[in-house]
Amino acid sequence: MVNGGAEPFVVGSKSFTAVAINTAAKAGQWIKTKMGDINRIDTKFSPQDLVTEVDKGSEKLIRNLIMTHFPDHSILGEEGVEPGPEASAKALQAMSEEEYLWIVDPIDGTTNFVHGFPFFSVSIALAHKGEIIVGVVYDPSRDELFVAEKGKGAYMHGKKTVVSLDGQLSGSLVATGLPADRNGALPINLKGIHALSPKVRNLRIAGSAALHLAYVAAGRLSGFWEIGLNAWDIAAGALLIQESGGKVTDTEGREYNLAVRNVLATNGQIHDELRQELVKAEATGF
Repeated sequence: MVNGGAEPFVVGSKSFTAVAINTAAKAGQWIKTKMGDINRIDTKFSPQDLVTEVDKGSEKLIRNLIMTHFPDHSILGEEGVEPGPEASAKALQAMSEEEYLWIVDPIDGTTNFVHGFPFFSVSIALAHKGEIIVGVVYDPSRDELFVAEKGKGAYMHGKKTVVSLDGQLSGSLVATGLPADRNGALPINLKGIHALSPKVRNLRIAGSAALHLAYVAAGRLSGFWEIGLNAWDIAAGALLIQESGGKVTDTEGREYNLAVRNVLATNGQIHDELRQELVKAEATGF
């Protein structure tokens, strides 16, 4: 991808990807030091939608690091947006024209973090004129860093990630989530779970959409879907999967963009079969 004759991944001598990696790693390591040391838990959109001072502290750290390097860039972070799906959509819309937009989830999997369940991540993506060009997902519990650059592949600790070879749903390990929106997204997703659980090898619901997407990219899962996610849940993981040879769309098969909230991500081979099952179950969210 070329922008005015120059790669868009660098401004001056500063690499976007290097800043994203460094920022995610620093935030992740700081989060890890706070495990079991949470003084206050608040709820946001629902009693299941949690936020801690660690989420807020992580986002502040990430913002400060990014703005130090790129003061002219914009940042869309989960903790800077009012709770609820409408507010999320409005916040994204308001920033969609920005040339460089960093999309940040300071802790994806806050409920896991609060309970000491070690499956959470830091997700950082950079969009250039609406197209994701860098994606980083960092799992501090396992010290696993997943990185993708548009057109340059995806890697985990220097090793190229490749999606799984599973060709059929029946032999696939697939993940989903249990949305915090108990009245809207959750009942729809439960219909999908009910329809798909007998059709797949097994289902996983581990509580971090960003990490589930990274696992699809790394071939550990063959598919993932969820209703009612936000840009910061999906953006980095979507690029990881695309650069690992997989496919990301909305749940009805339309091309992925930052506004997609009902996401379907797979190794590509089981994509249509999984999508058809969701359509049949009336579980696409549309």
